[in-house]
Amino acid sequence: MTALDTAPATTTDLDSHVPPGPIAEKWDVHRFETRLVAPQNRRRFEVIVIGTGLAGGSAAATLGEMGFNVKVFCFQDSPRRAHSIAAQGGINAAKNYKNDGDSVYRLFYDTVKGGDYRSREANVYRLAQISTEIIDQCTAQGVPFARDYGGLLDNRSFGGAQVARTFYARGQTGQQLLLGAYQALMRQVELGSVALYARHEMLELVVKDGRAVGVVVRDLVTGAVTSHSAHAVVLASGGYGNVFFLSTNAKGSNVTASWRAHRKGAYFANPCYTQIHPTCIPVSGEHQSKLTLMSESLRNDGRIWVPTNRDDRRSPNDIPPEDRDYYLERRYPAFANLVPRDVASRAAKRMVDDGFGVGELKNGVYLDFKEAISRLGRGVIEQRYGNLFDMYRDIAGEDPYRVPMRIYPAVHYTMGGLWVDYNLMSNLPGLFVIGEANFSDHGANRLGASALMQGLADGYFVLPATIAGYLAGQLGQPPTPTSAPEFKDAEDSVRERVNSLLGVRGSHSVDWFHRQLGKTLWEKCGMARNADGLKEAAREVGDLRQRFWQDVRVLGENETLNQSLEKAGRVADFLELAELLCQDALHREESCGGHFREEYQTPDGEALRDDERFAYVAAWEFKGDGAAERLHQEPLDFEYVHLAQRSYK
Repeated sequence: MTALDTAPATTTDLDSHVPPGPIAEKWDVHRFETRLVAPQNRRRFEVIVIGTGLAGGSAAATLGEMGFNVKVFCFQDSPRRAHSIAAQGGINAAKNYKNDGDSVYRLFYDTVKGGDYRSREANVYRLAQISTEIIDQCTAQGVPFARDYGGLLDNRSFGGAQVARTFYARGQTGQQLLLGAYQALMRQVELGSVALYARHEMLELVVKDGRAVGVVVRDLVTGAVTSHSAHAVVLASGGYGNVFFLSTNAKGSNVTASWRAHRKGAYFANPCYTQIHPTCIPVSGEHQSKLTLMSESLRNDGRIWVPTNRDDRRSPNDIPPEDRDYYLERRYPAFANLVPRDVASRAAKRMVDDGFGVGELKNGVYLDFKEAISRLGRGVIEQRYGNLFDMYRDIAGEDPYRVPMRIYPAVHYTMGGLWVDYNLMSNLPGLFVIGEANFSDHGANRLGASALMQGLADGYFVLPATIAGYLAGQLGQPPTPTSAPEFKDAEDSVRERVNSLLGVRGSHSVDWFHRQLGKTLWEKCGMARNADGLKEAAREVGDLRQRFWQDVRVLGENETLNQSLEKAGRVADFLELAELLCQDALHREESCGGHFREEYQTPDGEALRDDERFAYVAAWEFKGDGAAERLHQEPLDFEYVHLAQRSYK
């Protein structure tokens, strides 16, 4: 019997600390009422930030500029290599520059609806409010957003919206935004308010008397294990999509920082909410270690279709319009090719599963730009998407200006993450979680171009206001010394874990275990799931985890740069997370957003929610190795965006 064979113990004691009052006034009133730290006192506080992507980089830069003493850690050799650079298509903001009906309220509405009514209204409205400030901030930094003929900032559309609100820099928006945050961060490093620790990985959270007081990190070059103490710890370590092995994430992206915090008492919320991105290059074989994203922005001008004949082997350019099924335009005429990501992904999977797939492996659908090139000219398409087209040609060996791209859904983003309240603080006082590492803003499906928005909103604007309220209560109290027994115990735990991994000396590589884990999760807890498959997945993952600790082969030593050892620790944490992911997916007996339970669907194959039983955040508490986790519920109230069956038709 596994932990999934018994119902989880459940409590409903979570307090989100959402302030009272009208939703449009909550953030301004709360920010005014939150305690401040005077400028001359800020230098008395130590803050640790884990991660240097858009969320972590902007947070560290802002806190440093405010006068706090900040230590920021990243496992890359430079903050510029954070995975935020991979974001392509754009960043949302309710500026209404196109005068097409956008507003803060509409962005709020679209986000709650797009997340299938599984997000916290107050957080989402705050995100929409702040979105306009982000664009001003980044433009002032020199981020080269695209501009129209008159020199004004340009916009394009993304899935889940009927307005153009996405600001972009060709197909490299994430990189340009990260460079803006990076220059702000490095300015503070030069001024001495921020200490940067590159090539260091957080391997343990230190908790004393129920509060987060520091971290233990490992130097990835020398293997040295060191402790760092602070008044508050901020996790900005990204998502956990690589639990599936094949994903659009950088290979280094992992769950370790969040999972180490979870094992120390931080609740993990909605872990089964995984976003499947509809616009990725299809898998080409067993040799692949990751997948490549083609920006959702391509759906603005590309049309998605498959042949109407399952056995049609003609070149796509030889298939006439009457023999094509533009299935998104047919099924969802109001939004067509710009339906939200989960809707587009399920539709593509349905076409491939029904035998209409294209390509040598029949595992994709076409994204066709012929009509757009004819209407706008090749030069316009090159200007909008040129680097994306070049990337596709280099990877797929086909020229998308001449033949349609082939795309298929892939794991991209995780809406689940550590639970946080309105202040972005976890249930552990002193532990703040921002960006993709928390669960807070996207519900069961993230709208395109909202990841960059959330990361920068959290880092530049929300966290600096709310963390001050926590720190103000600790004025005059020094941080816990690293000589405290809690730090020694954490260091000993890290060293013991490293030595255990090196000491197994088994017969299978870390990548072998990771690939097996990914196959199980993708097949049984991926785009579609059912109860029997989830129970099988949990048993398979449990067996694989046990075998990992008996048969993994980790090459090299601890005292040198050892990427095999790095991966081993991360995969060990993925194996534990995978069991919780299955537990969360099994308990949620409904379909919503990116979580599609085959037992719960409408007659026409759409997601069927159960609002009476599952309109809540599922936050899980670690109860020990091998034990079922305790479920804590945060009920979700919808006062402004009323619950309804989603329709994009």
